[in-house]
Amino acid sequence: QVQLVESGGDLVQPGGSLRLSCVASGFTFWIYAMAWYRQAPGKERELVARISDGSMTTKYADSVKGRFAISRDNEKNTVYLQMNDLKAEDTAVYYCNAIRTALNDAPPLYSWGQGTQVTVSS
Repeated sequence: QVQLVESGGDLVQPGGSLRLSCVASGFTFWIYAMAWYRQAPGKERELVARISDGSMTTKYADSVKGRFAISRDNEKNTVYLQMNDLKAEDTAVYYCNAIRTALNDAPPLYSWGQGTQVTVSS
């Protein structure tokens, strides 16, 4: 059974930083690209960042480029999202999922986890 468990969300002031983690199980983590998504209240879920299986390729949404960094540890079946210079518009529930490739906007493969709440507010 596939499980995606996100953590690390918190209330943070504008300009602050957070590091999100997602531990995956139930599939062969190291052969899949991974992605982070977010969903703000009243909005559709959007792709934030993706990373290839071997970490050679990373892609970011324009809204987070230069502020967020995705990484992964295949030995720990974990993908990370380092978020710096956070803005109010980054407030959302953040989710991870596996994707077939990081080279294009491939759809997520598995059911969503519970997500982790990030709130940026003073």
